[in-house]
Amino acid sequence: MKFIVSVVNRDDALPLVDVLVTNGYRVTTFKTAGGFLRKENVTLFTCVEDEQVEEVVRLIHDNCHARIQRVGSLPPVMEAGESYVLATEEVEVGGAVIFVLDVAQFLKA
Repeated sequence: MKFIVSVVNRDDALPLVDVLVTNGYRVTTFKTAGGFLRKENVTLFTCVEDEQVEEVVRLIHDNCHARIQRVGSLPPVMEAGESYVLATEEVEVGGAVIFVLDVAQFLKA
C-alpha cells in the first residue's frame, strides 16, 4: 500500500477531489498554507494499492494547473523615514507537489 500526500492550489482542489472520488478513491482534505507566498492550499491524503499509484498521480497531474502570479517584495526591515519602491515579480504557483510513501500498516476502526 502507498500513502499519497498531494499539496494543490485551492482552485484545483474541489475538481480534483471530484475526479478522485468518481474514480473510486477515498480522499481526505486539509486546508493548508504555503510558506513562501502564504497563500491557501489544500493538502489531500489518499491511501491506495501499489498498482493504483500511477493512475492517481496521473489524475492529480491532469487536474492541477500552474499559474503565474505577481508578488511584491518588501525589505526585511524598514527604518523610519526610509522610502522603498515596491518591486514586483512574476512567480509560478499551483500545479501539485506529490509525496508517495510506503504504508507500514493500515487500520480502519
